[in-house]
Amino acid sequence: MPLFISDFSPTLPFKNNHFNTMYRPMFMKDTCSFLRKRITTWDNDFIDLDFSLVGSKTLAVLIHGLEGSSASKYITSNSNHLNKHKIDTVCFNLRSCSGEDNLLLGTYHSGKSEDLNFVINHVLENYLYENIILLGFSLGGNLTLKYLGEYKDQISTKVKGAIAVSVPVDITTAEAEMDKLKNKLYMEVFFKTMKNKILEKAYKFPEYNLDKDKLFKATKFKHLEHLYTVPVFGFKSPEDYWEKASSKPYLLKIDKPTLLINAKDDTFLSKECYPLEEARASNYFHLEIPNYGGHVGFMTSFKPQENKWLEHRVVRFIKENIQIDII
Repeated sequence: MPLFISDFSPTLPFKNNHFNTMYRPMFMKDTCSFLRKRITTWDNDFIDLDFSLVGSKTLAVLIHGLEGSSASKYITSNSNHLNKHKIDTVCFNLRSCSGEDNLLLGTYHSGKSEDLNFVINHVLENYLYENIILLGFSLGGNLTLKYLGEYKDQISTKVKGAIAVSVPVDITTAEAEMDKLKNKLYMEVFFKTMKNKILEKAYKFPEYNLDKDKLFKATKFKHLEHLYTVPVFGFKSPEDYWEKASSKPYLLKIDKPTLLINAKDDTFLSKECYPLEEARASNYFHLEIPNYGGHVGFMTSFKPQENKWLEHRVVRFIKENIQIDII
């Protein structure tokens, strides 16, 4: 598909990528009254789904990013906006992210698309929706894109399309980007909760022989992957994990209208995370690269009523490209 020319045009302070990235989680006040439904997984664990219902025949499944949840401001804001357009929403809280630790040693990772497949099948089997749309952010966007390509031959026709935002589709190079000094503050925020979760797992599962000294000294995602992701999920190495979890190899397999929005100034993303060739070669996969926006930011100004570009863009794609009739 031809690339979309973005109309995102923020005011001056929001042209700074770090300012735009931090403004939404620090200053936006969006909240949403979710109705929680806990479902039991095939491996005797649980997943918490948070619904916001307006009596629609269309459901948007929202998937948050690394260490996010249904309380993440980009989730609550998009959920509220979709509800205003008469679309039901459900936030898929990844394992361990709903405010309560999951039951198993394993939590989630960037490529664990079998959990998303399970959630969508649960919705299809237990609810009467005619249309399902996926909306994934960052890590959740990678899961969304990987799922659409990986499960292409199994996906219900009721799943009509998807939007993914700020996605590290090439994890190998994105992790190298995250290791740079410019992202040190973000890494410290991520590591605070991630290390605590790993410590809690080691306490609950003594057979998991965690090297706590290495955990305390860890400064890169690769260090945590050596200690946790690789042994717990059965990967051969961090490099094996990066390759198998990345959504980029699946983009050309996608056969439903799908939009990826990655800001050019996203400090988390490498140049390989802007899949121009895949977008040009596909009839279904669309790519939009605004000049500004940061990472899951896309804030326009200090006026709350003007800070809905991303939310409006999601709805416009649903109407114009997925072609679902909504108000």
